Amino acid sequence: MNKVNKSDIAPYIVVEVPSYIKGELLEKVKSFLLHKFKDVNKIEVKTNDALIYGFKAYVVGHTVKTVSFDIANIFRTKNASLSPSVIESKEFGEVYSVDSSVAIVKGLYDVAYGELVTFVDTGIKGMVIDLLEDTIGVIVLGDYSKIQSGDKVVPTGEPLSIRVGKQVLGRHINPIGEPLDNQSIDRVDFEEMPLEAKALNVLERKPVDRPLLTGIMAIDTMIPIGRGQRELIIGDRQTGKSSVALDTVLAQKGQGVICVYVSIGQQAQKVARMLELLEEYQALDYTILVTATASDPASLQYLAPYSGMAIAEYFAKQGKDVLIIFDDLTKHAWAYRQISLLLKRPAGREAYPGDIFYLHSRLLERSAQYSDELGGGSITALPIIETQAQDVSAYIPTNVISITDGQIYLDLDLFNSGVKPAINIGLSVSRVGSSAQPKLVKSIAKSLRLVLSQYRELESFAQLGAKLDKDAQIRLQRGRALIELLKQDLHIAYSPQLQASLIFIGQSGLLDDVPVEKLPEIKLLLLERIPQTVWFQKLQTNEPLSDEMKAKITESIKPLVQDYVKGLRA
Repeated sequence: MNKVNKSDIAPYIVVEVPSYIKGELLEKVKSFLLHKFKDVNKIEVKTNDALIYGFKAYVVGHTVKTVSFDIANIFRTKNASLSPSVIESKEFGEVYSVDSSVAIVKGLYDVAYGELVTFVDTGIKGMVIDLLEDTIGVIVLGDYSKIQSGDKVVPTGEPLSIRVGKQVLGRHINPIGEPLDNQSIDRVDFEEMPLEAKALNVLERKPVDRPLLTGIMAIDTMIPIGRGQRELIIGDRQTGKSSVALDTVLAQKGQGVICVYVSIGQQAQKVARMLELLEEYQALDYTILVTATASDPASLQYLAPYSGMAIAEYFAKQGKDVLIIFDDLTKHAWAYRQISLLLKRPAGREAYPGDIFYLHSRLLERSAQYSDELGGGSITALPIIETQAQDVSAYIPTNVISITDGQIYLDLDLFNSGVKPAINIGLSVSRVGSSAQPKLVKSIAKSLRLVLSQYRELESFAQLGAKLDKDAQIRLQRGRALIELLKQDLHIAYSPQLQASLIFIGQSGLLDDVPVEKLPEIKLLLLERIPQTVWFQKLQTNEPLSDEMKAKITESIKPLVQDYVKGLRA
């Protein structure tokens, strides 16, 4: 607030009115003000014909406070009553400055953080994001270039929300719910979901124990994801992070999972390709795409993940399982840093504001497995973080790693060597573990991580020219076979039954005699032959792989591999 130097001034009111308010009408205005501000008994009147539909009152004393009253409805009738009970008062503020989607507003005192406000002159909405003694900071939810200094701002008394209903399924929208696919959205049976909401407490949650299958064998076997979990996807640029997320969305077809894909700060061309892919694989029917592109203002990029989470909560409260992907939170942090610097907040490490950790924690904490009393729905979050030069110890990566329940680390060196998906098993982990894994996969993959770790050690010795005994050579061969089997083409999901079959074949030694360079060929042969076998159909029950079933697999696959090897030698 603006301070008055002399502290001994008795409070009084300065009221500005248009020239047509005079006589009895002016006396009634004075009466109303004296009724509203009961500790003031002096009024000074000034004429201001710029106030067409109301009057403005300044309460002057130890501090100065401006309050504006909209009484347009009273002047429509000549003999209208001006009793205080029928006068509707509304507080107005004025834009002090606006820069890059952030407006500084003076004169609004009775507003809350996160409240929606309206810029009267343009009709553009904004959200309060900063509260100071004499000003507030507002992020503009529209074309900020249309807003000028001096424009009027009024509070709405409502938090920023997005209208959500079943009609948003299959749609492409922006963070404030406006369609981006050139089609209108039917606004029937919608619910207003606040962008900011309190996370569930412990009693409102239950343990994560149901799998969310990604269709990616390296993840489902060694880094299982459960419904209600928060699993980070992290890696350098161009290592396949978005591809892993998109393939997970494609794998949810027919699984009863609703997907919300939040694209933050991406190029519009990339978003268009993603939309085409979802349509091609018929995944758009159960997916909502929320987009704030790189060309959109920082305010929309900042709000995008909260809008996506509000949509996810709408479906989760109806007992649905929801998968939400944030691609990516690094650009979200950049947008918030830009907004904070414009608000002149103190900059901390890497110029980020001090509350950047809270920014992401309050978002991701809303992911949960809902209790049975709340319908048993779930929100599974897959946030994406981009690293620089494989530095996972940077500020934003370490923040999000500490918030989530594990991470899938995509290694640039593995990617360049042809291992795709380029998942570094040593740096990847799921803190939910095998409790969210199908019994069939769990029974066969429990030692897979150890086998691959031993393989990496032996491989480093072999590259140095060290001589290995026969046992070590066998383990090296099986490790190579498993690495080849874990490679997976884009947009092709492996069922749990196929994953368990391939892992068993790789670990059992059936591929020991296949030359390394021929492993890709034998894998294609296995992918074609396995689904045609009789025993494969019996795996649909997802029960642990029994010794009898292992014998049947061996009996079926061994002749196939032997014939293939003989053909190579002939």
